[in-house]
Amino acid sequence: MRGAAARSSGIIIALPAGYCAEAFRIAAAFGRCIAARWDNSGMPHRTVESRPTALAIWLIVAGLIGWIAAFALTTEKFHALMNPDAGGATCDFSIVVQCTANLNSWQGSVFGFPNPLIGLTGWIAPIVVGAAVLAGARFARWFWWAFAAGITFAFGFVLWLIGQSIYVLGTLCPWCMVTWLVTIPTFYAVVVHLFRSGVVSDSPRVRAVGARLAPWVPLMAFVTYALVLLLAQLRLDAVPQLLDVIF
Repeated sequence: MRGAAARSSGIIIALPAGYCAEAFRIAAAFGRCIAARWDNSGMPHRTVESRPTALAIWLIVAGLIGWIAAFALTTEKFHALMNPDAGGATCDFSIVVQCTANLNSWQGSVFGFPNPLIGLTGWIAPIVVGAAVLAGARFARWFWWAFAAGITFAFGFVLWLIGQSIYVLGTLCPWCMVTWLVTIPTFYAVVVHLFRSGVVSDSPRVRAVGARLAPWVPLMAFVTYALVLLLAQLRLDAVPQLLDVIF
């Protein structure tokens, strides 16, 4: 009886143990499958090779250049406020190519404070995002939409300032132009990334559109530069003066 009881007990214990082991194996396999498909952000997992390295590097470079331009303009503004009789800014080269007219205009303080302060804070975002992507961070879809919204605002604001500068103020601010120089391609690059990475849609066709547009981002920026330069030349005859400043 004791032997039978022992065997019966062994069977009762062995069966649940076997079931548990099998359950653990199934759970582990399921977990590996999920981990291979999704990351912590809830978006499809991407390998390190598919990381948008070029975009990340550009965001860092553009962010640094934009921040330096914003810092220079902020310094000029503070210097003008503290020394109102000191004369023009160090970035004043001619009647057309100058910073003072832009900084002292209402367009230079649209929101009630100097516009460069927006750049001092705003350009930190691309630097941080670019560094995070290089470090391997994966962002949720909503994050990319929010980031793109900020870049789109910057792009629209820059286009408005370009129009005001050329057609209202009649000047080209050197440090402002540096800001234009990096904002324009940053907008195109981020928008293309939204399509290419599946943020806009997971459709292979939408991704393919982004992949085809990516190599054309530099040309898009160049065409925009050329259009701005053409408008400035037609309105202000600015090209000769810009060449004098550069060379």
